[in-house]
Amino acid sequence: MSVERVNPASLSRPSGFSHATVAEGRLVSLAGQTALDGAGRIVAGGVVDQFEQALANLLEALRAAGGRPDQLISLTVYIVDMDDYRAHASELSQVWRRLVGADYPAMAGVGVARLWDAEAVVEVQGQAVI
Repeated sequence: MSVERVNPASLSRPSGFSHATVAEGRLVSLAGQTALDGAGRIVAGGVVDQFEQALANLLEALRAAGGRPDQLISLTVYIVDMDDYRAHASELSQVWRRLVGADYPAMAGVGVARLWDAEAVVEVQGQAVI
């Protein structure tokens, strides 16, 4: 398995994402994860706490499929309050670096009115190549 992150100089410098990723191997599609704890309840706290739990859930599914965090090639973050998410960007980046590392996959942030779990403020969905 190999992952190449592609960030052409002709595009604006990415911050917190890669413009593209090229990978060879087995594709793993990861279902959207919210901040559900082991008992099936949304964790207390705001966007940072919920992002950390949702990302940890996604990474747990990836590990169960035989993958590692550095093999993520694409991630979509669904966000109920975009202004709140952006206000906590630095803290969210710290969570990312602690759980995943310094590299970012191709990413998108999508503002939504609400998520399946009404108490959830963020959901992450992704793909990896292992």
